[in-house]
Amino acid sequence: MFLASWIWGTAVILCCVSWFLLGRRRRRHGEPPLENGFLPYLGCALKFGANPLEFLKEKKKKHGHIFTCHVAGKYIHFLTDPFSYHALMRQGKHLDWKKFHFATSAKAFGHGSIDPAEGNTTENFHQTFIRTLQGNALDALIEAMMENLQYVMLQSRAPKLQSNTWVTEGLYTFCCQVMFESGFLTLFGKELNSNNDKNLSSKQETERAHILNALENFKEFDKIFPALVAGLPIHLFKSAHSAREKLGEALLHKNLLKRDNLSELVTLRMFLNDTLSTFDDMEKAKTHVAVLWASQANTIPATFWTLFYLLKSPEAMRAATKEVQSVLESAEESISLDGKHISLNRKQLDNMPILDSIIKEAMRLSSASMTFRVAKEDFTLHLENDFYNIRKDDIVALYPQLLHFDPEIYADPLTFKYDRFLNEKGEEKTDFYRNGRKLKHYYMPFGTGIAKCPGRLFAVHEIKQFLALIFSYFEIELVDSNVKCPSLDQSRAGLGILQPSNDIDFRYRLKCL
Repeated sequence: MFLASWIWGTAVILCCVSWFLLGRRRRRHGEPPLENGFLPYLGCALKFGANPLEFLKEKKKKHGHIFTCHVAGKYIHFLTDPFSYHALMRQGKHLDWKKFHFATSAKAFGHGSIDPAEGNTTENFHQTFIRTLQGNALDALIEAMMENLQYVMLQSRAPKLQSNTWVTEGLYTFCCQVMFESGFLTLFGKELNSNNDKNLSSKQETERAHILNALENFKEFDKIFPALVAGLPIHLFKSAHSAREKLGEALLHKNLLKRDNLSELVTLRMFLNDTLSTFDDMEKAKTHVAVLWASQANTIPATFWTLFYLLKSPEAMRAATKEVQSVLESAEESISLDGKHISLNRKQLDNMPILDSIIKEAMRLSSASMTFRVAKEDFTLHLENDFYNIRKDDIVALYPQLLHFDPEIYADPLTFKYDRFLNEKGEEKTDFYRNGRKLKHYYMPFGTGIAKCPGRLFAVHEIKQFLALIFSYFEIELVDSNVKCPSLDQSRAGLGILQPSNDIDFRYRLKCL
């Protein structure tokens, strides 16, 4: 036993020494400064994952505005100068924005490759999302979401809402349930002909139970999503794997065809799956799981942070409530509990600069997205004042949280200021400076360039609708007005809006209208 342990220990040590001497990348002339890390394969992954912002700040201070880190088998060139961000956008000839996203989607959701070059499908997914989430299609989504939010808030949750009685709940739990249920109904519709069913109430309760079950599966799967992106196989996570399969079963085409009022996004995706792909039924369903995840994973925490900061800032709450009331009065919308729902269209929602600023500020403080580009070939990356050689298959990345927390751009960057994105006229502020120079890129929770999130407009409108309805129908307050702001869950760094590390209790009740 001792001899076997000694042999294995020696072998491991020899492998590590061999990697250190032979396997580590050597920096070539003209390349950015290199951080290999000390662990084979992982490199700097553990230090980066523990606190990406502080890690990158430290490396920036050591190396300057561009440096290379070995992270989980990949070599990532971090570009930290916001005046050089545009250089990344201009390199379409040499950099591929699709490769990383396509590979990540296939690994995480379990469908075949959606890269048309690999032959499983000829669908242009990005164009599909732009066509169905922007322009005229956005109006229909907004209308459906407005209706579904009110159904979920006032009817679906009716058993909790007794007249003049406070309901205490976790704020994140509340946002999660309301936004998931409403968003699911908006994208994937309702059970076919349920509105004309004699047993309507029973059908609605059954459907709600199915959606809330889907929410539990979503949360179980979402918990290990960062591990899947890092390359770990889902079979290591038995409950999450089961949850993903159950979500896929619920979104099989045969089950979606039993639903009414499917969104144009889902209807078109079903058609293109059936006509342009060679995916089997479950793979098709898993592309819809990807749509479900993309529609919820960042919108839910963004909604939480926005409402939390409002509850912590009476001044912001007063300004936001006043703006919503003004828009409702201009639209001649009356608030009542007699079944007549409020209706706000896209133009009216766009006329809410204070809410816009509040949402932007909440997302600035909670966003930790990353922008990736993969080098198609060896090439020279030309920045504003210098240039660097990049190897084929290396990744060039931006980490916008560095930008969002830069005190030269945002004074007192860790403090929530509801009017930070408003100018002196109370309109959208777009002039932000660093070292006396105006920035083109100063706010990037949705990425930038051609890969900018196609659903960003809908996401912001969803949060505005949620807030407008909360202000209209409910009295809300924190259980503990002095509660501290929860820390950000760094395990999701790089994926978008970070979740809170713990929930916060709040209470709400229906207004006497």
